[in-house]
Amino acid sequence: MSLANLAPGGAPAAWRWLIERVWRLEHAFERSRAAARPEDDTRIRIFFVMAIFGLAFTVLALGATWAAVFSKVGGNGYLASTDGARGDLVDRNGQLLAVDLTHYALYINPKDVWDAKATRKALAKALPQVPAKRLDQVVFADRRGFLVGGMTPAEKDAIFDLGLPGVEFEEQAARVYPLGASAAHFIGFVDKGGKGLSGAEKALDKPVRDAAAKGPDGAIPLSIDLRVQAALEDEVRKAAIEFQAKDAVGIVTNVHTGEILGLVSYPDYDPNQLNQASAEQMTNHAAASVYEMGSTFKAFTVAIGLDTGAATPASTFDAREPFKLGYRTIHDFHAARKILTLVEVFQHSSNIGTAMLAERIGGERLSRYFNALGLTRPAKVELLESARPLTPKKWDDDAVASTSFGHGINVSPLALAQAMGALLNGGTLPPLTIHKLPQGVRPEAPRAISEETSQQMLQIMRANVTGGSGKSANIPGLSVGGKTGTGEKYDPAIRGYNHQRQVSSFAAVFPTEGALEADRYFVLVLLDEPKGNAKTHGFSTGGWVSAPAAGRVIDRIAPFLGVRRQTDIFTVAAQQPKAAPEAGL
Repeated sequence: MSLANLAPGGAPAAWRWLIERVWRLEHAFERSRAAARPEDDTRIRIFFVMAIFGLAFTVLALGATWAAVFSKVGGNGYLASTDGARGDLVDRNGQLLAVDLTHYALYINPKDVWDAKATRKALAKALPQVPAKRLDQVVFADRRGFLVGGMTPAEKDAIFDLGLPGVEFEEQAARVYPLGASAAHFIGFVDKGGKGLSGAEKALDKPVRDAAAKGPDGAIPLSIDLRVQAALEDEVRKAAIEFQAKDAVGIVTNVHTGEILGLVSYPDYDPNQLNQASAEQMTNHAAASVYEMGSTFKAFTVAIGLDTGAATPASTFDAREPFKLGYRTIHDFHAARKILTLVEVFQHSSNIGTAMLAERIGGERLSRYFNALGLTRPAKVELLESARPLTPKKWDDDAVASTSFGHGINVSPLALAQAMGALLNGGTLPPLTIHKLPQGVRPEAPRAISEETSQQMLQIMRANVTGGSGKSANIPGLSVGGKTGTGEKYDPAIRGYNHQRQVSSFAAVFPTEGALEADRYFVLVLLDEPKGNAKTHGFSTGGWVSAPAAGRVIDRIAPFLGVRRQTDIFTVAAQQPKAAPEAGL
């Protein structure tokens, strides 16, 4: 066993230095004896015994001082947090997400090297990964120099045990992310000094630093569930690749607690290899990017219409002809050309019917409800990357028409998730959180809509999956509800909306059945500028590219969340070949 292992945990550098000197004296003693004449052996023995005893007494004195100081900070084996030290981050089930690991850097101090050629030869054999030129530069230099870093304790001990004078080690701490790119945008990363720069590492920088003093017992549990995260990452990545999306987002939340159970931003990066990550890869599109979401916003307009009494589920809207409101003449993507009930407006994703409803609501009430739903400010979440939305400067008829179906207003995916939660949890707006909340705790939150409206929205969103634009998200045995969304992107080059550049999404909820207070989850899959293919007949709208992916996510994560499959009246139909989405918007 290396003498270095005898030092108490957290011992200062001076302690380790003295132990190294004892070890090196022992090696020097053996070498001197081997080279000495017999008559000099006794004299050498006496000299080295005296030197070792002198160092031993120094070590004991230092040890007593260290023990006295150490005992004052408690018997848990950890000192107060030092600059750069951070506690562990774990998922809601205790799986490790981020951890500080000790590693070592090796330096050569030429003035202490006894035999440079022998030292170089020994290091070349022990460190084959170090180029020969680098070894020559450092070993034969005239000043202390860095040779190699990132050595594990075992690697360090192997070099130390060679007993090479002039070889020195510096202990360093490294922040390591065992999962690599998985959940990278949620977890975040730190700088070389251990300061959080993004994600949970930045949002919880002080608590994570403070947790270092508690050791493994101070690990901070986050809201994310790695099982959910893995399924979400897999399906979002596959959809993004299949449809050649510029970027993509996936989110799973608990609508009652606001806990973020899964968060994906594609493309991703490995926080262990930041030097290989581009700015695009490091951007958390779920929090820091804002989009015109398109028809997913119709869920808000319908909910507001119900809550204000501007409409009931049975109210009718004449969608046979285009509708003019303000400066806009509004058309439907796939015109139904008939009178539609409010539920049918939602199922057909009718822009005409939605704009008619928005006119009944009026700009003042629409903007007030959007504000109550958190859509006019950054998502309330600890992630500091949360972006501010782009909202209309004035709520005139033109703004009322466009925002009612998700144009003229840009929000982040997290802001959409928070607002959708209020439609689906009984009507309150809890903040999103990256913390794991205690079992059964549901934070108090301001009311955005009534419980009755929330119950109606669950039914309407379910109807859209069983008989509307969200059919491709229907999963046998799971009561899935949702709304498709396709927002055309504004293109400055043409000073208008570009029909070839779209943000295609699907906002889902499951299970829709059960009491309002029952466990319920929101799922969002968003693809930025996807491209249709033969399988989608060239379409790249939300119903074609995002809804199927959201359905697969739900199918995979339901068991992890304790959602049991039920046999309902739609199960048999869902097991039949799925019809193509009607409007797909």
